[in-house]
Amino acid sequence: MLTTLVAVPLLGAIVLAVTPGWSDRLVKRAAVAVAAVPVVLVAVVVAGFELDGPSFQFVVDVDWIPTLGVGWRVGVDGISLALVAVTAVLFLAVIAYPEDTRGMSRQYHGWLLFLEAVSLGLFVTLDLVVFYVFFDLSLVGMYFLVSRWGHQDAERAALKFFLYTLLGSLSLLLGILALGLAMDPITFDMRAIIEAQPLAGAAAAGLVLLAVLVGLGIKTPVVPFHTWLPAAHVEAPATGSAILAGVLLKMGTYGLIRIPLEMMSETFQRYAVWVAVVAVVSILYGALVAFGQDDLKRRIAYTSVNHMGYSVLGIAAAGGLLAGDEAARALALTGATVEMVAHGLITGSLFLLTGSVWRRTQEYDLDAYGGLSSTVPAMTTAMVLASFASLGLPGLIGFVAEFQVFVGTFAVYPVLAAIGLLGILVTAALFLQLLQRMFFGERTTRFEDLTDLDGTERTVLVGLLGLVVVLGVAPRPMLDLVHQATTLVTGG
Repeated sequence: MLTTLVAVPLLGAIVLAVTPGWSDRLVKRAAVAVAAVPVVLVAVVVAGFELDGPSFQFVVDVDWIPTLGVGWRVGVDGISLALVAVTAVLFLAVIAYPEDTRGMSRQYHGWLLFLEAVSLGLFVTLDLVVFYVFFDLSLVGMYFLVSRWGHQDAERAALKFFLYTLLGSLSLLLGILALGLAMDPITFDMRAIIEAQPLAGAAAAGLVLLAVLVGLGIKTPVVPFHTWLPAAHVEAPATGSAILAGVLLKMGTYGLIRIPLEMMSETFQRYAVWVAVVAVVSILYGALVAFGQDDLKRRIAYTSVNHMGYSVLGIAAAGGLLAGDEAARALALTGATVEMVAHGLITGSLFLLTGSVWRRTQEYDLDAYGGLSSTVPAMTTAMVLASFASLGLPGLIGFVAEFQVFVGTFAVYPVLAAIGLLGILVTAALFLQLLQRMFFGERTTRFEDLTDLDGTERTVLVGLLGLVVVLGVAPRPMLDLVHQATTLVTGG
């Protein structure tokens, strides 16, 4: 089942790459149909997942390079399954959403399907080498999306993104090699490494942890490794930004759970407080810098630094103790995972909305807008709902995630949790100001003939934002799924 989940979009990408002559409409329909298959498969996996069953389920284990202990190993627990689900949904939404493909619809949709395959593969793999392969391949897909379908300075932004994040990948590779080579016999099976804790007490464990944290910190990204993010987001097409924020950034935080937290728990516990400090800095810095941006897309981009800081804070709290407060640490890790899901749905929606704005106006400057609520009521409603979800309004999924992160963190790092709460206040201010400047301020005459969202845009946004509301009002099924794994990870 999980192998098919990865294979379907990959085969779709290959077919589009090697068979020219498709009309744009046919390409679009075919890509949407292919992207719908993983959504159905994920629904089947979720329905068959046993909450009282083993940690990893739907496992397939086939040797690939036996001499190195590398294999095609896939399986999901509650954490990875939640991320697989949001990945499948977001890719379907992005592929269906309108975008100017510049006469290269086949190539554009092919790269999106390729990115979907490697993203799903990363979240289901149980082998560290395969994890690294998918981690690196995601850079290739996003590089071409940004450079070929981005804005005027897209090639420069794509190159900076690729080189910066490739440096992080190489740092991560050093950590992966150290973990695998420390096993006897050599293996890169995640389950075996988690059980063995091969670097516990080793003199080099701190250096290995540092290499892993730098690699994953760049991908997440956290301060000070975030500088590639604003340029990549601003220059990328809106659909590319939605995938970058909604899916690719989660590779960093998911990696933090799987590698430092689970495979190096003793070493991670010694340094977790410093990871928490970096998370709080990212929360506050991301919010404050976002508040100072007059560019719509750049403002939303910096909120990703802020929101991913919440996830990192929850992960640090979960690993801050080896024993004691197990329930609180499980709660923090559950919140961190739900924050990844929430950020994917919410920020993905926000970036798609920026694309709708750009296609109509070719303008991101907030000062160019004002009083648009009466002109584009559907766009206003969608932006208001997504903004309120992002600032953590109760009843929406963002609140569910952040509340659990802070409740869990207060039991481990109360001072840092209290400081981090200030980020929510700044985030609320920056989104309320954004709404006031674009939709409820003095009406501009520059865009008085602006057209509202079309049928496709409304359908996609209703789907994404509908999940934001449903999972905010009735989060129990999602929380039960995630909590199945977090309690096993933390012993809670």
